[in-house]
Formats: sequence, C-alpha cells, structure tokens
Amino acid sequence: MKIVLSSGHGKYVSGAVGPAPWGLNEHQEAVRVVNAAAEFLRQMNVDVITYEDTQSRTQNENLKRIVDFHNAQGPHDLDVSVHFNCNVATTAPVGTECWYYSQQQLALDVAAAVAAGGGLKNRSAKKSTGLYFLKYTHEPAILAEICFVDSRADCALYGANFTAICNQLAEALSGGEAPSPSPTPPPGALFHASGTCSWFGGPEDDGVSESEGLAFIYKVGDAPHLFLSQQPSNTTGLARRLDPGVFYVACRWDYQKTSKDMLRDQTRKAIVRAKGKEFLAYPADWGPHEDTHRVADLSPALMEALGLTTDDVVEISYPA
Repeated sequence: MKIVLSSGHGKYVSGAVGPAPWGLNEHQEAVRVVNAAAEFLRQMNVDVITYEDTQSRTQNENLKRIVDFHNAQGPHDLDVSVHFNCNVATTAPVGTECWYYSQQQLALDVAAAVAAGGGLKNRSAKKSTGLYFLKYTHEPAILAEICFVDSRADCALYGANFTAICNQLAEALSGGEAPSPSPTPPPGALFHASGTCSWFGGPEDDGVSESEGLAFIYKVGDAPHLFLSQQPSNTTGLARRLDPGVFYVACRWDYQKTSKDMLRDQTRKAIVRAKGKEFLAYPADWGPHEDTHRVADLSPALMEALGLTTDDVVEISYPA
C-alpha cells in the first residue's frame, strides 16, 4: 500500500490560527500530525510519502503546489490532506470531521477513528465536489479536519491525546492495526513516555538563551561527560555547552518518582527507542515545555542515530 500524506496550507500560508495562548496554528499542527501518523504507517509496512509546502506565498499557489506534488508521485492508493478547522472562539467542544469526493466509507472511518483517539465529537463525513484538493488529485482522496483551532475544549483534548489521534488515524488510513501508542513500561521503569520529540542543546541551539542552565545538573563537574571541553563563545549557560555528539535526553520527569538527585546520578541511564532501534542516553534536563505537546528532547547525535527528525515518535523509559 502506498499513501501520499500532506499538511494543509504551508510555511507562509498558515491557515487558521486559534486565540493565544491556548489556540492552535493549523499548519504547524498539521505538520506534526502528518509526521507522527506517517511514522505509525511505516511501522505497519505502509509506503508513505509526506509533503509540506515551504515555498508558496499565496493560497492559490499553495493549493496548486500541494496537488501537483501528490499527482507527481506516480500510481498510489490514497491521497490525504491534513487540516484543522475553525469557526468562532469558544470553550465548548466542536469536534472532528472528514471531507470526501468519492471515498465516503473511508471518510466515515477516519472521522470515527480520530474522534475515538482524541475523545473528540464526531462530526462525521462530509461530501464536497468543490474542494480543490479533492477535485484535482488523481487518486482517491480525503481531507481530514482534526479539530477546531478556536475551540478550547478541542485544543485541550488534542494536546492530551495527540499520539492516540495519530495512531488511530494511521489505522483508519491503512485498514490495519498500528503499534500501540503507549507501550507497557518495562519492569522496574519509574518513568515512561511515548510521543513526538525534537532536539536540544549545544552551541547551535538558539532556542535556549546564552545563559540558560539545566534543571538538575548545576555545574560541569556534575557530569563532565555531557559537556564540551570549552564554553562556546558569547555564552555562559550549560545548555549551550552540552556536547551535541553525546547521547542525552530531556523529559518532563516526575520528581516525586525520579528525584533530581537520582537523575543527576549518571550511572542510571534512559532507554530511548524509535524505528526498531534503541540506545542508552543520559538524563540531562527537564523538558520540553508542555505547550509543544512533545514528550522528549534528544541530543542531535541521538536523533541522527535513531533516524529521527522533529516530531517523529519516540519512546523513553527510565531507568534502564
């Protein structure tokens, strides 16, 4: 089976944006869903091609570029466009829906699956003969609207159930059973998480300030193996001094179960798993922030070793 999966809108054509601070950015979240669902599909041996438009500057250009990409991928089974909906700002739940031109049953399945995974209201399948993506793609196509970016209830459910939503979406698209989004923690694990990830630390990480420290490692001498031999120029903080070539990990640790003293004891490591690979990694910091909806930040070297890019799915257990 071969599926072409794209995020709606683009880098410069963001689509809907919900109210700050709790609302969602449609394009950014669509990219996250595409990446995570694609990873689940690949684990099911589905051939997946993903696409994000990072070039278009107008809506018309964006629509044509996305459809042209799908149509250029040769024969395949399904075209999928991932979007988020909007209406008016509300605290009430609004829900998920899926648009179709000819694929009614698949649209029904996808809407039901996303609703079940996220605890969202099921607005079901909706037919359209005018939506550009559905009208002009050559292969069978659907357009999934995951939830409403301006419904505070939808946004909260989406954030809490992101991995399950992507897991259920993958199952509906493939007709198969995706790997469990929350594997059973191994015996003895005090901390376990599964979800999307990003990278952090080192001289190139401009997402942290030049003086930013770490949550439970206070000086280089606490864990000298984690750090570069010299402080990067124009910086004073330990986050920028982390050695990006070392395998380390940051999670939102529960200090009641894994204390700062325990995490600082570098004889205990975490197991980090993805794509059939696993490596040991040193706990290095607390994060990422809950607003990112990610479960872990990894060192650049660990991301590369696991074959991961930002918002791919990873599993972490601690202590190993």
